Amino acid sequence: MALDKILLEILGNRFTGVVEEMGYIIHRSAFTTFVKETWDFDSALVTRDGDVFAYPRSIGVTNMLSMNLKAAIDCFDSYEPGDVVLTNDPNHARGMATHLPDLMTFRPIFAEGRLICFAWCFVHSSDVGGIVPGSITPHATDRFQEGVVIPPIKLYKAGVLDEELKRFVLANGRIPDQNWGDINALTAALRTAERRVGECIARYGAGEIERVIEGLLHYAEMRARQVFAAVPDGRYAFSDYLEGDLLKTNHVRIKLALTVTDSDVHLDFTGTDPQVNAAFNLPTHGMLNQFIVLGIVNFLRTSDPEIPFNRGMVRPVTVTLPDGCILNPTRYAPTGIRYTTALRISDVVMGALSQAVPSRIPAAGSGQFGLLTLSDLEPKTGSYVVHVLQPLQGGSGGRPGKDGIDGVNFSGGALRNAPVEALEIDAPIFVRRYELNDAVAPGKWRGGSGIVFECQILSAHAQISSRGWDRFLFNPWGREGGAGGTLGATFVVDRDGRERPIPKIDVLKLAPGETVRIVSPGGGGYGDALDRDPAAVLRDVQDGFVTAEDARTDYGVVLRGDAVDAAASQALRAAEGRRELVDFEFGAARRAYQTMLPEAFQDLVVRILESEPAGSRLYLRDIIYSRAQESGLEGLDDAGLRQILADLAHNSRRPSLGRARTRTVRS
Repeated sequence: MALDKILLEILGNRFTGVVEEMGYIIHRSAFTTFVKETWDFDSALVTRDGDVFAYPRSIGVTNMLSMNLKAAIDCFDSYEPGDVVLTNDPNHARGMATHLPDLMTFRPIFAEGRLICFAWCFVHSSDVGGIVPGSITPHATDRFQEGVVIPPIKLYKAGVLDEELKRFVLANGRIPDQNWGDINALTAALRTAERRVGECIARYGAGEIERVIEGLLHYAEMRARQVFAAVPDGRYAFSDYLEGDLLKTNHVRIKLALTVTDSDVHLDFTGTDPQVNAAFNLPTHGMLNQFIVLGIVNFLRTSDPEIPFNRGMVRPVTVTLPDGCILNPTRYAPTGIRYTTALRISDVVMGALSQAVPSRIPAAGSGQFGLLTLSDLEPKTGSYVVHVLQPLQGGSGGRPGKDGIDGVNFSGGALRNAPVEALEIDAPIFVRRYELNDAVAPGKWRGGSGIVFECQILSAHAQISSRGWDRFLFNPWGREGGAGGTLGATFVVDRDGRERPIPKIDVLKLAPGETVRIVSPGGGGYGDALDRDPAAVLRDVQDGFVTAEDARTDYGVVLRGDAVDAAASQALRAAEGRRELVDFEFGAARRAYQTMLPEAFQDLVVRILESEPAGSRLYLRDIIYSRAQESGLEGLDDAGLRQILADLAHNSRRPSLGRARTRTVRS
């Protein structure tokens, strides 16, 4: 395609300006705190076939550019100017929407009598119904427990609001006024996009705009292929786990084989564990999804900061996502906390890539995105007030040449913290602490620190629900001799100041005056801690991240008051010698788990269960794992596992003795 490169650059920047203006409109006019303060929204321009061709660089969550709208667009035979489609349905949208709180809208843009493109935007609603305030709980067992499902439907038809649909949508959430305010912010952004794109069309012509749209996608693909071509060809395997404590199951493995061939990349997730009976499933419908390639997009954006932000970036990438696994579940599986799974996918992709280009990939970050939702009842009216509090991420991993970033994970860094003053005005809480944790993972380049958030409840009717917590049991992995990252933790402090640790929060009811404190994980370290600059160790001690004793034992640095004793440090490091370094430091808990359940055995179990119904696989897997944990692996080969499944199937068909006895009495 022969295109004027100057025009391509001009219009690429114009389109970026359009989608960023959309973002600022949403930011300025939304009602809910989590949108207007934390920025959980996004905007884009999309081709007729559903591919994002223009995407913001500076506002919004900035992780949706790889989505595709085609399935949602195809729900309608035709469009008219002024139509606005609303949906949150993962089934009909097939990968655009991935959980119900994401209220997504799009609007057709016409010129010269034909459809040119679509404008799209979304907000994360603080409540769309469901079994808990805030809609999302780890313990949801199907999608219907997570809120109202809105298939793609025209909220506006040729510019006319469908009042009946509006009433239906608002009646199914706890915060109807706030939800309508957020939806109005979305429709305002869509109208502005239509006007701005129309100005471009008026100047350059519809035909030229259409050629530029495809040119932008092609250009992004070309730049991405240049990055991938520099990665050594090969097959790189890696796996990581979602913790099973909230799921009431063994840990859930995500396994990847990443293959690079010339400038093509294939992500094969064969061997990944089955879907779970909890809200951690990621609905992809077996297709490339924005969360599957989250790590790939971050790698491209870091490798080539000037690459155009559009879906052309991932055209070189293909995926294999087995049916019924946690990354491709059945249609009604709960998906509310799919972002925790997405972060673990990103960690797995980075772990695989780091074997190909070890000098460019950091250690694992906190790998979680914890959100607290506080709900309260207004006593006089009985109305709900629902607030999503801070996005508690955690530190990023140490990088080749730099420390990890404190309090922010790379894959979630676009979200802002909400000002404490705004939270205390809107919610019945008093924030007692919001600060960096005073512990970091050692390394030549240390891991980023996690966050401590502590709030006191001031209402008798308030309750907290929570989601997205992970890395409380398995450390974020360190790289090239760096230590594993720090773990998360949760505590409750009563009114007398007594503190007790508690498990990860699902729903927590506290009395007025009681306090909850959450510590988020920190990123892993990169490189041998004995190679860290002693002056950097001293700064960490002065900043409270490292104690003087830790400086000696972890880093071989001796401090005398506020200074480094260089001679003593050199002698101590020489006496330590070179430590045995490992490529990946996973931590003691993961090593113990994989000693008991080796990865080769996990591979065998996943393969054996492929022929079982998707909804039964995790149950059967846990029966097999329990036997292995109790009695060891002897006899649990291919034939032994098939015999276990045959016995279970036979027993499930046999009537119980109690039922047989009952039938005898009745006869």
